[in-house]
Amino acid sequence: MRAVGTAAAVTPRIADEFFYMAHDDQTGRPRLFDTALASGLAAALLAELYYMRRITFEHGKVYVLRTIPPNDWLQHLVLDRLIAQPQHTDTRTWLTFLATAAYEQVATRMWQVGLLRQHRVSRLWRQRTVYLPTDINTAAWSWARLSQQVRNYRQLDHFDVALAGLTLHTQLDTALLDGAPYSAQTHLRQVVNQSWLPLRDLLADLSSVIGAGVLSHRTT
Repeated sequence: MRAVGTAAAVTPRIADEFFYMAHDDQTGRPRLFDTALASGLAAALLAELYYMRRITFEHGKVYVLRTIPPNDWLQHLVLDRLIAQPQHTDTRTWLTFLATAAYEQVATRMWQVGLLRQHRVSRLWRQRTVYLPTDINTAAWSWARLSQQVRNYRQLDHFDVALAGLTLHTQLDTALLDGAPYSAQTHLRQVVNQSWLPLRDLLADLSSVIGAGVLSHRTT
């Protein structure tokens, strides 16, 4: 059921912003292939919990620090799953598991608060639901903001550092910095490489999961 509220009242969340960045703001068409998109959203959900100091990452493992449930239903759901399976700490395993539902879950969360609208499309006698932004300016803001900050060699706040890391490790940076000098790409990498060590650990595992997915696709 859709929640009562407006998009303007929603506090920005990393997975929501990455969802916007990973889709064309006018057509809703994905800018990434399926594995990168799903895994990126899964990593974004884990990053949300990391910034809330509920979990941390170290040497390929994810650890629960605090079990106090977040107010957001999706953050709560992810944390509950981590708590319920303490024997499973491999970050790549969790990324793979969360990726199976991350797209629909993040899209549903955004739809519930009015950030996205559902649109039915037909193709080859099949219908499917796609999600389009309710406000193109809102949808384009994350992309424009991060692109300009990196192109102007600015330092990023903690929120945009996470977005920069997700952008870099899903290879969305190629489109983000299209036409920019190579030094802008270098700056992006420096910003991400100088971020907190737990975040870098998460991003390294994200790259591994995406790389394994690409390899599996090529060999099947």
